[in-house]
Amino acid sequence: MKRYNYFTIKYAIEKHDEIIKISGGLGGIKEINLLESVIGFVQNNNYYPRLHIKLSHLVYSVAMNHAFNDGNKRSAVALGAYFLQINNYENLVGKFIIEMEYIVIWVVEKKISKYMLTKIMKSLITHGEITENVKISILNKLNKL
Repeated sequence: MKRYNYFTIKYAIEKHDEIIKISGGLGGIKEINLLESVIGFVQNNNYYPRLHIKLSHLVYSVAMNHAFNDGNKRSAVALGAYFLQINNYENLVGKFIIEMEYIVIWVVEKKISKYMLTKIMKSLITHGEITENVKISILNKLNKL
């Protein structure tokens, strides 16, 4: 089984604080147990055996669970980007950040499901971009609303 690299809760909190300092917002953690849960589950290969599934759960859960007082979507993208970087996908970090800017908003607005987010992550990791088929699926989901 492939071994993955992970970051600590301390790193997640420090990155969040840095994001708030740079872009503004209310600092601090609302529910540390939610953050601990996300980081713990991502490391469980029985639940999340592949990188794109781990990444999807990380981004989805940080954005949706609101462990922080503010900046949850920004933190979800930043932590997802760092997760890619520490797992030797630094070449995807820039593209990931750009693509996730709107996608994470759609996730929080429940316009994109966790399942669709996982398809997006798989496409990014496998092909280095969101493929046309996945883009069409996203558009179809958005147009049905």
